[in-house]
Amino acid sequence: MSYCKYCKDLPEDNLHKIYHDNHYGVMIYDDKEFFERLVLEINQAGLSWDLILKKQAGFKQAFYDYDIKAISEMQEGEKLTLLENKEIIRNRLKIQAVIHNAGVFLEIIAEHGSFKKWLDGHHPMPKENWVKLFKKTFKFTGGEIVNEFLMSTSYL
Repeated sequence: MSYCKYCKDLPEDNLHKIYHDNHYGVMIYDDKEFFERLVLEINQAGLSWDLILKKQAGFKQAFYDYDIKAISEMQEGEKLTLLENKEIIRNRLKIQAVIHNAGVFLEIIAEHGSFKKWLDGHHPMPKENWVKLFKKTFKFTGGEIVNEFLMSTSYL
C-alpha cells in the first residue's frame, strides 16, 4: 500500500493525513522550516513517525520556535532541561546533533544566503551523493534520514 493510498482513507484530523496533505513533498523556502524538518527527521530515527507528529508542538516549544541562532547557542543547563522534557525525544545524541546542526545551518546561510540556495547548488544529485554530503556536513544524518528529509522537501 502506498503512502498516498494510506492517507487517502484516513480521517481529515489524522496527523499523518494533515502532514501528508500540507507538508510532505511540498517545496519549502524558509530556513527555519528546513531546520524544523531536519530536527523532526533526526528525532524520528528508530521511532514511529506518528510519535514525532504527536511531539511536533513540543519540539517547536523546546527549540525556541526553531530559532536557529538561539538553538546554536544553547548552554549545558538548557541541554539538561531538554533531556528532562517529556514533550520531545529525550535522546542525548539527537539533542546534541540538533544543537550542532544549528551552528552548521548558520554557517551555510552565511556563506550561501540561505539553506535552500545551498541545496539548490547541489541539486540534482543522486541520493547516494546527497547522503555523503549530509553525513560530511551534519551530525546524525544517515541514509534514511537524508532520504526522508529530501523527499519531504521535494528534492528527491
